[in-house]
Amino acid sequence: MTSIDETISAIRPIDPEAMAEARAHQDRLTKPRGSLGALEDVAVRLAGIAAACPPPLPTPVALAIFAADHGVHTRGVSPWPQEVTAQMVANFTAGGAVANAFAAQVGATVTVVDVGVAADLPSAPGLISRKIAYGTADLSRGPAMTAEQVGQALAAGAEVARDLVAAGHRCLITGDMGIANTTASAALICAFAGRDPESATGRGTGVDDATHRHKIEVVRQALLANGIPVTGARPEDGPEDALRVLAAVGGLEHAAIAGFLLGAAAERVPVILDGVIAGSAALAAAALVPDVVGYCVAGHRSAEPGHAAALAHLGLRPLVDLELRLGEGTGGLLAHPLVAAAARVMHEVATFDAAGVAEKNA
Repeated sequence: MTSIDETISAIRPIDPEAMAEARAHQDRLTKPRGSLGALEDVAVRLAGIAAACPPPLPTPVALAIFAADHGVHTRGVSPWPQEVTAQMVANFTAGGAVANAFAAQVGATVTVVDVGVAADLPSAPGLISRKIAYGTADLSRGPAMTAEQVGQALAAGAEVARDLVAAGHRCLITGDMGIANTTASAALICAFAGRDPESATGRGTGVDDATHRHKIEVVRQALLANGIPVTGARPEDGPEDALRVLAAVGGLEHAAIAGFLLGAAAERVPVILDGVIAGSAALAAAALVPDVVGYCVAGHRSAEPGHAAALAHLGLRPLVDLELRLGEGTGGLLAHPLVAAAARVMHEVATFDAAGVAEKNA
């Protein structure tokens, strides 16, 4: 088997017995039942991931930013020059990006992974080179990637997850960098969640009305060029079809993030998803291995309209909604303290019996 096949074969559903135990424990804590809302669901999910109640605290935490470029950039879907991808990688490794500031705030390490930047990058602390190609082909003219490239990107992402867990991290956060990657994300959401280009395509880094209309049309052309229905839910045809769609309209960072999610699931470690790029990559990962969704926590809901559609399709509830649309892992980083708090409640809050507190009358 290939390394990604081995990763997939190691993935198991999250543990229902641990989840039931966690839910029962929540109900015995000194608070009204259900009063912590979505945080109780997070704690139960963490218990299922670890197959233990209470679940381990999700620390130390690591952010992995996967960087790549996109051939569709030539279609004028973004006002930013492609060179910004490489320039932002340098900014990450120098510690000057918003993701670095948020990572410092929550105590996360930052790893940047070059899987497809359209330039040769100098070595730098925190930068890992797993370059598969110098960007993708133009997805609006045909497949963005070959099947071999998708397999390499999936394996690279899984390897990064495995290495971070081996280094002692107990929670992972997805990050991304790639000019024009919201165009590929919109196409993936259309393909996997059955949305039309108008509802799935947002303004990305802030395009004007004319560019937004053009971007929607480019997404439509990408679906048509690759034989993907433009409207309506696509039949689920299994892993082989999922790989074909990912190769057709995804990006190298999308495939690597999908592999990252698979790798985390194989290691039974939770992953906090960032925004629309992570959400679209999660759709691909879930189409490959449905059980991977159990290991994901939706950190936030992006201002990108397709992100809400992706989360709805995955059945995930976002923890934060601050109208963010930056990417980089910023929303996932902001959500980490909430995930950690959900786990800490399970360890430190007394039960009614232990505290000598009377419960509500039946």
